[in-house]
Amino acid sequence: MINLEEVKPFAEGGNRVCYIHPNNKSLCLKISKPEVVKKMRSNAPWYKKLRSERSFDDNYREESAYQQRAIKENPQKIWSHLAKWYEFVETSKGLASCTELITNNDKVALNLEEYLFSKGRTSEIDKALKEFEIFLKETKLLTKNIIPHNLAVKENDSELTLKIIDGLGCMSFIPLPEISNTFADRYIKRRIELMYSRIEWDLSGRKGSWK
Repeated sequence: MINLEEVKPFAEGGNRVCYIHPNNKSLCLKISKPEVVKKMRSNAPWYKKLRSERSFDDNYREESAYQQRAIKENPQKIWSHLAKWYEFVETSKGLASCTELITNNDKVALNLEEYLFSKGRTSEIDKALKEFEIFLKETKLLTKNIIPHNLAVKENDSELTLKIIDGLGCMSFIPLPEISNTFADRYIKRRIELMYSRIEWDLSGRKGSWK
């Protein structure tokens, strides 16, 4: 078991808390908040309550999302814009999803939201966004809505690369994008449109709805 009692989280979202692995600084340990999992299940419609509790846990949903067709069919190219998922590990704070930690000069990389608020919509980030868009279309990787804080900004000399660190999976109630290229193309096109809409919403003061 990994002891996290003396380790401070470097990030915290609504559903999970993230720690740097104390024995390997290149790994991230994501731990679900048990109270959030229970609340999500209790607030779900009756037919969803028939599911197991783990179906409401982001760690197990993330594990499932990493089994999708796009990753299996693009075993080399896929990691250029996606953080790797390794395994579940036991910690003193609970079961953790162990993933690649994206860093720059041994420091946790900024996420896209932090980058945009710090430096704005630079030509370098626009180039990175375009490359990321092409990557999604070519690999047909399925994501939920692409929120800027779920993308890490990796620095490669003078170039930037966006990497997905959260939000993998398909939002469709009927998962046709998982089995059909035609539906996957439509689904990804919409996710890209919403990604740019969210960026503009963030930078314009978050007025109204970003969708």
